[in-house]
Amino acid sequence: MNVNIIGSKNSIFNQFMSEVRDAEIQKDKMRFRRNLERLGEIFAYEISKELEWQDREVVTPLGVTQVPVLKEQPVLATILRAGLPFHNGFLNYYDHAENAFISAYRRHHKDGSFDIQLEYVSTPDLNGKELIICDPMLASGASLSLAYKSLLKHGKPKHTHVVAVVSHEEGINHLRQNLHTNTTIWVGAVDEELTAHAYIVPGLGDAGDLAFGEKM
Repeated sequence: MNVNIIGSKNSIFNQFMSEVRDAEIQKDKMRFRRNLERLGEIFAYEISKELEWQDREVVTPLGVTQVPVLKEQPVLATILRAGLPFHNGFLNYYDHAENAFISAYRRHHKDGSFDIQLEYVSTPDLNGKELIICDPMLASGASLSLAYKSLLKHGKPKHTHVVAVVSHEEGINHLRQNLHTNTTIWVGAVDEELTAHAYIVPGLGDAGDLAFGEKM
């Protein structure tokens, strides 16, 4: 299972990464959402290099030429609500793609532990499709693994691309053990610490709250 770390090479990607992490810049919710969207667009571009292409005859005002175009659009999936701005970046590039949405949340217990609960899944048929599933944070990997398994009930993708802005090695290893081998992992950065409550440090905070406001 290949892991691609986009931020390991200097590019404009890292400018947007610096802003999406910056606690002062994060105070502007619109800018935070736009930066997640920009990161999604760059991931979408990089992943496009791995998809299938075919030549198409295009008639210009002055002649005819052959241009490579996507053989098929991928299915874009995300976990509500934090993933929405990130997902929109992919949708800006794969603008005819079908979409899947999963609602997941942490159910906390009195002893401080928690488990992941899925409430809602909406997806097209995934059989033989290229699937891109994105979430801003890949911490323990539990929520993304559950989301993936819930999607598999609706068909077996040809290939799956899992995408996160910030990740931890534990989450990457969890996906390696629990996802189908025909999967590629794409992350912006791999951070060093994961707390007992599965928060990535330094990370970027709660992406859902930063994008849409604190929840009750």
